[in-house]
Amino acid sequence: MDKLLIKGGKPLAGTVEISGAKNAALPELCAALLTADEVTLRNVPRLQDVATMLKLIRNMGVEAERGDDGTVRINAGKLSSPEAPYELVKTMRASVLALGPLLARFGEATVSLPGGCAIGSRPVDQHIKGLQAMGAEIVVEHGYMIAKLPAGQKRLKGASITTDMVTVTGTENFLMAASLAEGETILENAAQEPEIGDLAEMLIKMGAKIEGHGTRRIRIQGVERLHGCTHQVVADRIETGTFLCAVAAAGGDVVLKHGRADHLDAVIDKLREAGAVVTAGEDFIRIQASGRMKAQSFRTTEYPGFPTDMQAQFMALNAVALGSSTVTETIFENRFMHVNEMVRLGAKIQIDGKIAVMEGVEKLSGATVMATDLRASASLVIAGLVAEGETLVDRIYHLDRGYDQMEAKLRGIGADIERIKA
Repeated sequence: MDKLLIKGGKPLAGTVEISGAKNAALPELCAALLTADEVTLRNVPRLQDVATMLKLIRNMGVEAERGDDGTVRINAGKLSSPEAPYELVKTMRASVLALGPLLARFGEATVSLPGGCAIGSRPVDQHIKGLQAMGAEIVVEHGYMIAKLPAGQKRLKGASITTDMVTVTGTENFLMAASLAEGETILENAAQEPEIGDLAEMLIKMGAKIEGHGTRRIRIQGVERLHGCTHQVVADRIETGTFLCAVAAAGGDVVLKHGRADHLDAVIDKLREAGAVVTAGEDFIRIQASGRMKAQSFRTTEYPGFPTDMQAQFMALNAVALGSSTVTETIFENRFMHVNEMVRLGAKIQIDGKIAVMEGVEKLSGATVMATDLRASASLVIAGLVAEGETLVDRIYHLDRGYDQMEAKLRGIGADIERIKA
């Protein structure tokens, strides 16, 4: 099992190229299942989850070719098996995104209940209820969602869908399914993340009729067929935010190429309040930081609020900031698993249910720590960058699921970090 060895204390300077967003690439790979024509995706990140999704759709009979330049070409014209088996999806919750497209195009789908990070429950009941409202018959048996259209029904039917909670993958599944449904679908309480807007723009290029993406209410007018397209995956706002927090914690002056400040307003506001100088242009973000930042309290909420996927990384910054802070996690119940590992590095953190109370310390001390999930991995890397001595981060396969060559990018801006192969 690979590990990262980090020698802390070095400021960061230079330029980092931000990769395409994992949380946009995965649904967009599934969206390619909606047409028999070729779809070309550009700026697809090299991540374990992307490799798993490509393996999954190839297993269905889809042709998927990956180039060295971040381009992926997908042709689902010969898709023969609308099934996502457990052995291929057990590490990745995004597998549920195959359900809507397969059902919409083929009238049937068998999809394993998803896996992924152990950060809390991610119920699929919202997906099931929404697709049932569109006329699907779905049962859950032996760990699989088995979906089909009723006898004599050729297409899903438009419906008004209001989810009990804001669900990103649910919104994406309904967007894809409704694009080929008969009639109009209205999604109420829809998620507003930029990755959903990016998926909608891709579907529109394929011939879908969608209005209101980026708001709580999305309207989709179903069409009989979709065609191929070429689409560039939006830059990864969580990777961007992770590097912003790393520079704020370690100090330095870094330009994040392709970073989108308009996708990170809540995080950037907190960084500026902490004392970092953040400037942005059309295709970049620059952060300058020196000395200890001021600790910031925050509460995670759905977009456009402070993202749960940035909670652990900002906590790493708060761990070495001046003053005390409280962090309230409202999205996932198990998302403080990184805290025990940060405490091993010398952080002062107390957990009370959904609230972490932190007291910033002047210095962390290097130690061996273990990653528990994707974003926890990133937070431990940030902590290692500022800790005295050596920090060894174990179980970084979590990191590889969501960050494209993170250690190489950090090395390129001055970090002393290396991968130790198992």
